[in-house]
Amino acid sequence: MNYDNNTTPSAFNLDDIHLDDLSPQVTDTASPTDYAQQNADERKRQLFNRIPLTLTLEVASVNVSLAELMAIDNSSVIELNKMAGEPLDLKVNGVLFGKAEVVVVNDKYGLRIIEFTGQSLSDLTS
Repeated sequence: MNYDNNTTPSAFNLDDIHLDDLSPQVTDTASPTDYAQQNADERKRQLFNRIPLTLTLEVASVNVSLAELMAIDNSSVIELNKMAGEPLDLKVNGVLFGKAEVVVVNDKYGLRIIEFTGQSLSDLTS
């Protein structure tokens, strides 16, 4: 701007104003809502990490009557509903989660996942 000796503007020139200098400097584009959502998502993940689940590998099953059960002794053989070598049911909290096979890891039983059933998290926790 041009000033005379009294330091008052003698002429007003728009070219002397730089509007870029007046705009706030943006250093982060995330809104407070984005931060709140990220924080909520992180809290949920931390909460889910502490929920205990029971993972079961079910070999097979069979329905028997009480009379049949009472007739079982030490030498009894019971035929189950799966063929030998067929993938076993992997259950989480009693809900079918996938198929797996038995493996041995460090002299202990383990399981190798063959497929997932596509159950949602809500199906596993109800």
